[in-house]
Amino acid sequence: MNAQPGPADATQAAIETDVLVAGGGPCGLMFANELGRRGIRCLVVDSKPSTAFNPQANATQARTMEHFRRLGFAHEIRALGLPPDHPTDIVYLTRYAGHELARISLPTAAEAIVKIKTMSGSWSAAELPHRVSQKFVEATMRRHAQSWPTANVRYGWTLERFHDDGTSVSATVRPTQGGPAQAVKARFLIGADGARSFVRQQLGIDWGGVTGIQREFMGGKMFAIYLRAPQFLSVLRHPKAWMYVAVNHQRRAFMASVDGVAEYAFHAALRPGEDADSWTEADARRVFTEATGVEVPMEILSMGTWLAGHALYAQRFQQGRVFIAGDAAHLFTPTGGLGYNTAVEDAVNLSWKLASVIHGLAPVSLLDSYEAERKPLAERNTGYARKFADSVGLFTAKPELEEESARGEAERELASRHLNEHARLEFNIPGVTFGGRYDGSPIIIGDGAVLPPDEPNAYTPTASPGGRPPHAWLDDGRSLFDLFHSEWTLLALGAEPPATEAFEAAATALGIDLRVVQLPQPSLRELYEAPLALIRPDQIVAWRGDTAREASGILSRVIGK
Repeated sequence: MNAQPGPADATQAAIETDVLVAGGGPCGLMFANELGRRGIRCLVVDSKPSTAFNPQANATQARTMEHFRRLGFAHEIRALGLPPDHPTDIVYLTRYAGHELARISLPTAAEAIVKIKTMSGSWSAAELPHRVSQKFVEATMRRHAQSWPTANVRYGWTLERFHDDGTSVSATVRPTQGGPAQAVKARFLIGADGARSFVRQQLGIDWGGVTGIQREFMGGKMFAIYLRAPQFLSVLRHPKAWMYVAVNHQRRAFMASVDGVAEYAFHAALRPGEDADSWTEADARRVFTEATGVEVPMEILSMGTWLAGHALYAQRFQQGRVFIAGDAAHLFTPTGGLGYNTAVEDAVNLSWKLASVIHGLAPVSLLDSYEAERKPLAERNTGYARKFADSVGLFTAKPELEEESARGEAERELASRHLNEHARLEFNIPGVTFGGRYDGSPIIIGDGAVLPPDEPNAYTPTASPGGRPPHAWLDDGRSLFDLFHSEWTLLALGAEPPATEAFEAAATALGIDLRVVQLPQPSLRELYEAPLALIRPDQIVAWRGDTAREASGILSRVIGK
């Protein structure tokens, strides 16, 4: 049941807004940016005093970077976190000061800007991934969100209750540290309020999927330390990396560099019988030493526990005028770094639809396509994260792995083969990143084309409606994606594309903000396998074809009419 605002809350005028967003993490902040740039009034509330202090997620995937590019701040994100020349390798070691078992080498931030211009095939993209802690990303997203006049971002405020009456949502928010409640009247409410989502719980939405998966690593309770250790690099026997994974029989752990200098996010698996919730700083130092193999002076900035072993998705993403997104709608074990990136795409998907409805361009039924499109993606992505976690977490580290003997050498060779294969499975994932599709959506006009297989480590570009548009670098060096309009784009490809006036007239009649982009490059016509392609505001192909004859019907369909 939705909670009713109480009589005491009616003593002051309600804040009126179009969209109330509970949660100011990456998902909520993406909503603020997407809605704010479209002139939609939104109020974002988060019980925390500010954006994240702890590093949290540490991998911004390439598709998310493409969305940040679309919003105009990908270059700012790329400048955050590690120094531009710092390696982004992932290295597997018996202990951090011990034997190296496996490594995957990836471009530095500086190299990524150059290399992306020459990459093709699976990595034909406007952006490469970036290794950066969520705390830095959130601060940038917040600054951009607050630059929009219609976006009101309030940290230190908690959503206490809400009620959907069918035409609007009445809610009460209150300062987290105490103070008078404030009534809010919104047209829609979004619960982007995390794994323990108040909004999801109030709606009575159950989880689907699986949880409680037990593994030697990445399954069960994990112990986290945000630490400063300027001398850590001096104990390494091998080249520095971005992420260090400890693989031994005593303590499995992984650690990501936060600033490339002295700060790290360390996460250790617990052994049976350990109760990390009662651990002291002395215990934290002991566990860090077990993973490192030698004592290293460290300053503990924060510590706590969290649960791995989730592959969950909400049974519903919408109830009436209330939606859930991000960790409120899907919960991952963080292998592959898919949780935060999936959350960002939730906001990208729903925001343009909310704006279309609020501006009166589309019926409210358009919003039903949010669950139809994003719930299957949540099931897909949690499944991939589970596969990655099984690959690394079910691997058994035997005691002899660290022996200085022939037996130890043989065991390290076996571990090396497995972990090198695993590293490429988890950390080279263009198929996961770019291959998500909305086939079967009521607002996608499919063309029945045979689709490439959905596999994690390979991506075959296709312009078949329902997926990300194929990317290309133009002859003048620009990214094709940079030519897409902020709302709807009709690509007219080839030397003599079909006439597009019917689309332009239909868009005007329907109030759709459409831009026609004509590109004669023959390779683009070949890439899209059609002379016309309609690109949605979230950069998804909605339709492609050879003629504009059915333009009015096509545009009506893709906005839910």
